[in-house]
Amino acid sequence: MKFIVCIKQVPDTTEVRVDPQTNTLIREGVPAIVNPFDLYAVEEALVLKERFGGEVVAISMGPPQAEEALREVISMGVDRAILVCDRKFAGADTLATSLTLSAAIRKVGDFDIIFTGKQAADGDTAQVGPGIAELLDVPQATFVRKVDE
Repeated sequence: MKFIVCIKQVPDTTEVRVDPQTNTLIREGVPAIVNPFDLYAVEEALVLKERFGGEVVAISMGPPQAEEALREVISMGVDRAILVCDRKFAGADTLATSLTLSAAIRKVGDFDIIFTGKQAADGDTAQVGPGIAELLDVPQATFVRKVDE
């Protein structure tokens, strides 16, 4: 089985600063972490990999420093990691993010399940997971707490 997990690196602070000209988060100088909701998705994918075999692929769209988040999930047991990175992605909205991640997932190829966290701690929109499902024309289940056989 192939499990894909979309992760995001988010600021590790409650004092988020916004650039008044671009209305985007100022990330320079702010410690970053893997979005906590995405870590739950990674853990569940790893549990299913252990139970059924296969491969877990983490995909993140972000700046070069998002590689740190991918390295963290690899240390948890993820098999492969893909960083989709381009300066043009800065300040992307949820539709642009969904389109970009969908394209990356298509490039990865056949998959059995795509996991996303409930929402990103820095945006709280909960739209990217459903957006990916819509763009890939696959069924979705949201706000899942646990996957059983």
